[in-house]
Amino acid sequence: MSKKKVLFTAIGMGVTYLMRNKDARDKLKHAVQSFTKKNR
Repeated sequence: MSKKKVLFTAIGMGVTYLMRNKDARDKLKHAVQSFTKKNR
């Protein structure tokens, strides 16, 4: 399997997981917001 195919498969699995799991979405959203606020 090529590296590109593995990368896209992993991204697809992650997106699917986030679409199905609201708690994970909220955690990721909070982490991104705190990261962006910290870097300002």
